Amino acid sequence: MDKKYIEKMLSKMDEDLSKQGMSRRDAMKLAGLSGAGIFMGTATSASAAEEEKVAKSDAKGKIVIVGGGLAGMSTAARLTLNLDNPDITVIEPQKLSTSYQPGQTLVGAGIWDEDDIAYERDDFVPDGVKVIEEKAILFNPQENKLTTDKGQVVSYDYLIIAAGLQLDFERIKGLEEAGRAYSAGDNTKLLKALGDDGICSIYTAEGATKTWEQMQKYIAQAKSGKKTNFVFTHPSTPIKCGGAPKKIMYLANARLKEEGARENAELTFYPNGGAMFGVPEYHDAILGQFKRENFKWHYRHNLIEVDKENKIAVFDSKWQEKGPWDPVMKDYEVIPKHEKIRVPYDFLHITPAQLAPREIGESDLGSAKGWVPVNKETLQHIRYENVFAIGDIAQVPMGKTGGSIRKQYKVLVDNLIALMNGKTLEAKYAGYTVCPLITDIGTVMLAEFDWTVAPTPSFPLDPTVERWVHWLMKVYALKPMTMYGMLSGKA
Repeated sequence: MDKKYIEKMLSKMDEDLSKQGMSRRDAMKLAGLSGAGIFMGTATSASAAEEEKVAKSDAKGKIVIVGGGLAGMSTAARLTLNLDNPDITVIEPQKLSTSYQPGQTLVGAGIWDEDDIAYERDDFVPDGVKVIEEKAILFNPQENKLTTDKGQVVSYDYLIIAAGLQLDFERIKGLEEAGRAYSAGDNTKLLKALGDDGICSIYTAEGATKTWEQMQKYIAQAKSGKKTNFVFTHPSTPIKCGGAPKKIMYLANARLKEEGARENAELTFYPNGGAMFGVPEYHDAILGQFKRENFKWHYRHNLIEVDKENKIAVFDSKWQEKGPWDPVMKDYEVIPKHEKIRVPYDFLHITPAQLAPREIGESDLGSAKGWVPVNKETLQHIRYENVFAIGDIAQVPMGKTGGSIRKQYKVLVDNLIALMNGKTLEAKYAGYTVCPLITDIGTVMLAEFDWTVAPTPSFPLDPTVERWVHWLMKVYALKPMTMYGMLSGKA
């Protein structure tokens, strides 16, 4: 870590905080973080020491967790801290399941290497927790059993689904051979389907590395004087880290400017929705940033096809038109319209549609929307009271980020133990979500919000302003807090 670089950012942090009459130490306390530990790789919640003193519950029951990524392993760790004799099994086939997925954006822009985000699952298995290195494929919640891909039948008293989601590239015409992918694991088939002619995606670790390779190729093209089209997509489904499609666009812009190639590049964003962000204040801020950077954008465009041979991205463009007068409703009808739009590209970054894995989404535990339906506050399954879901796979209005899991897993553990003790589920998840929106190499807008759909900043600073201090947190603090705080069950 560059000492001068850190000192510069800490100085900027202190300057911003001094305007609010606050010290760095006080700000960290308000954020719920250990100010000393946040830069040393040992960041934990400020109340971690008190939490460890809480009397452990003697509740009994066999707990099975499907998924050993951040959500599953953090939950397992916290359960071991809160139960005096836990019986916990995690079902997870991927050895790199605990890899740091939020860092894939930084890998995609050449700031980190893939090795910087790769973490072995077995290094984070809590003492006493059993791991089954298989995949759960059949679920029988009526009998409290599941079956793995190797035929092992596993029974449980309580089930936690933390299996993450799948990246649905196969729904895009021209990329059907890619199938569905996971962020972790071998994605050779996906990379082969994307090819080596400008198509990429940071939504897998290997794909992030390839994104940087492709980005450099087309930055060089722009630098040579040739007009180059950079196209970025956002799909029609909920996605993990809703800001990521914009982050990689901002970073491509930064890299183009570094090389003096920006004037020959056109950067265009094609989101399926009708806004830049679901929170109005952040939408307005991002719109201002887009205008400042001379980006282009087209709302209500969903990527449905890629013509790799001719380098054309095909979008379903949607809009509404005013129809005839309805005498009953005393209003004009609204007629939905759509058409296919063909967009030439040189560099195409795809954010794929995302869904629960088929074996879960299409089981009795899933729903027609493709997610695991839970009470959005307690995270308890709406049909099976001994089943909970957490993280990307849970059907909650918001929350497909690591920052959301940091709030969710504490709620889930409290409620599961309450259920085991025959008590009322009183812990509530309020929908907290955080998106460190990278707007340049060196600045981040820290978008925090919850179900009130309003900014909920941890720091007493304007959350719509891009800051060096938030870049510092993104690049240096959040990974150690996640890997050594959350995965120990304490952060």
